[in-house]
Formats: sequence, C-alpha cells, structure tokens
Amino acid sequence: MFESLNDRLDKAFHVLSGRNKITEINIAESVKEIRKALVEADVSYKIAKEFTSKVKEKALGSNVLTSLKPGQLMTKIVRDEMALLMGGKAEELVLKSSPSIILMAGLQGSGKTTHSAKLANYLHRKKTKKPLLVACDVYRPAAINQLKVLGEQLKVDVFSKEESKNPVEIATEAVAYAKANGHNVVIIDTAGRLAIDTQMMDEIKNIHNAVKPDETLFVVDSMTGQDAVNTAKAFNDLLDFTGVILTKLDGDTRGGAALTINAVVTKPIKFIGTGEKMDALDVFYPDRMADRILGMGDVISLVERAQEQFDEKEARKISKKIAQNKFGFDDFLDQIQQIKKMGNMKDLMGMIPGMGKAMKNIDIDDDAFKHIEAIIHSMTPYERKNPEVINGSRKKRISKGCGQNITEINKLMKQFEDMRKMMKMMQNPGGKRNMMNMMKGM
Repeated sequence: MFESLNDRLDKAFHVLSGRNKITEINIAESVKEIRKALVEADVSYKIAKEFTSKVKEKALGSNVLTSLKPGQLMTKIVRDEMALLMGGKAEELVLKSSPSIILMAGLQGSGKTTHSAKLANYLHRKKTKKPLLVACDVYRPAAINQLKVLGEQLKVDVFSKEESKNPVEIATEAVAYAKANGHNVVIIDTAGRLAIDTQMMDEIKNIHNAVKPDETLFVVDSMTGQDAVNTAKAFNDLLDFTGVILTKLDGDTRGGAALTINAVVTKPIKFIGTGEKMDALDVFYPDRMADRILGMGDVISLVERAQEQFDEKEARKISKKIAQNKFGFDDFLDQIQQIKKMGNMKDLMGMIPGMGKAMKNIDIDDDAFKHIEAIIHSMTPYERKNPEVINGSRKKRISKGCGQNITEINKLMKQFEDMRKMMKMMQNPGGKRNMMNMMKGM
C-alpha cells in the first residue's frame, strides 16, 4: 500500500539528514521534493502546492533550523499535515433512525455490491446489528444474484423483487419489510453506470427522496487516482453524500485518491476496502494512514485485529500448556488459524514499524502457512502432542505424507522449538526484560 509514495517521501526527508547545517534553502529543497512526490502519487498540483506551503510555513516556525534531528521533526510536521489533509479524525457511521438506512452510490465496477455486503458483515459482527441488504440494481443481470449469494454466505437477509423494475418501489417496500421483521439497518445497493449520466442521478435522487437515508455512501475505486476524486466531486455536487468508501486500497501504490478526496469534496472517507474477503473492510483513520504512508507502521490497528481474534479462555489454556511444557503442534495450528483470520500477511507485516521497507520487494502469499500446515497434518496425533518423539524415521514418513523435503521439516522443528523457548521465557519473572535483551542482540 502506497509503496511508491513512501519511497519518494524518503528521498525528500533524506535532503535534511546528514547535513551539518540546516538552512531555509535545505528546507525549500526538501519541500520541493515532497511536492514532487505528491504530484507523482497522482495528487493534483494545486493541492500538493497548498500542502507543501503549509509544511514549509510550519517547518520554519517549528525550530527545524535549530533542531538536532531536523529530518525527524520535518517527518512529524508532514505526518500531521497529511492526517489533516485526509480528514484529521475517523468518522463513524451516523445511524439515528430505526431502521437506519444506508444508501450506496457509485459508478459500475467500483465495488458497490461487494462493499454493501462487507458493510452488512461489519455491522453484524462488530456492531451487533441486524442488517437487511436490498437489491436495487435492476439493470445488471448478475447484481441481484451476487447480493443473494453474499447474503447467504454472511447469514444476512437480502430483500429483492425480481419482477419489479422500479428501484424506488423496491427500496420503500424493503424499509417496510425491515420494520416488520426486526431489521435495524437497511443497506440499499443501487445501480451504477460506466459514467455519470442524468438518468442515473435522477434515479438515485428519487430513491434518496423516498427513503431519506441516514447515510449516503459513495463507493469509489482508489486505484483510479484523480479520476476517483473528480467522480466523487461530480456525485457530491448532485447527491450531497455523507461519506466515502475507498475500495482496492491494498493494491494502491500511489495514494492520490486517499490523500485528496476529503480535501476536494469535504466529506470524510469512512471505510476502506483492503482485500477481497468479506471482513476486509476497515474504518478509515487518517492519522494511522499517515503513519503507514511514512513507513511508521500501524501498531494500534494490528493490536485491534489481534484482539478481535483473541479468546481469553483459550489464552489461559495455552498459557497453562506453555508453563507445563505441553504446547504442541495442534496448539501451534490453532495459533496459525487465528493469525490467518487477522487478514493479508503482507498487510499485517506492514503494520509493524520499520517492516514496510523490509517487505517492499517480497511477495507473501495468502497461503504462506500452507506448507507448514501440510507438515503438521502429516504427523500422527501422538507426534503433534509430543514433538520430542519425532526422530529421523518419523521425519521421513512425514516428508512422504506432505511432499516437503526433510530440510523443511527440520526447519519447522527448529522454529517450533525456538518459539516454545521464547514463550516459556516470557512467562518467567523478568522474562519480558530477557526477551528485550535477546531481541536487541538479534
């Protein structure tokens, strides 16, 4: 995510590092590089110029000239301004009525139907709501079926009237159905077009006037850069939406849309799509995104994802097994499943400060654990429970069963044993201090 922008900003800050004397000329040079980085990231020149003018003004007024670490101070100024440019703070959904109504808008292919389902999943799992998905795209033949399939997969009800070609009628009947059946959120998936046209805008305005939604969310593909921003402006001028869902952010190496859409339409990015899975929808935090763009990681989001998968009862059970030296490969498999539920591996690694740069040219497959799981599944239940019994002949049998060579099995055994020692160390008095000393040594 935003790799290109991160690289270019690094070069801009490098201008200030290692200088014996920092001058206004040095700062101007650094600011020029930042502006160039933003323009290359598909930020409009006007916004890039306004942004860097603020950065320069704050830099000259924040003792950067006399600072011992001008590069770090400059990075902080850019980070704070970048967070403000993207909206400053996270904006949650405003759901006042019962049922609350969310109207989804956007061009065809932006991901409206998929993100309607993702939003329903988010509200159901994280906000304990009972959502109803409504199929109001009566033009795209597969749209209704797609929504039904996703609803069934998520165990979320879907309202459709395939005999009707009137989206306003479908939307109003869906709201009545929701009231009668205890649904407290209605998410209306509307039709998109390949371009903005009068018929499309009239139709969505008619739905808007009929159901009076609490939220009107504009769904847009971040990878289209300034086109996404221009489309958002055109929609907002006619529809006055309340927020944005920015999709495909996991594949966006530039970041122009994420950086500037709020500045252009003055409406917050409320959610970002970060993958294909139904749980790959995150609340947008401008400050955390600024940290990630500048290679500082996003530890808070990483911890939040871990907490979502955290089972206190299971953790106590694992802790007891570690203390008794009974932590086996079955327990290890359980831990792998928890990690996999947290999301894309490269995305998770990028949340660790400093890891983004280290992982830049490394591809981590979503099936990164596949060979490990194959090795463990080729062990007998007794071997998984008692790893110490796995000798040479057992390794040969495991190797044949999983299709991995002995070297890979030895590597896993070594890593597993090191992890057991590390876990044991963490439980001992002063274990965290010992762990820190060991990591510093490494």
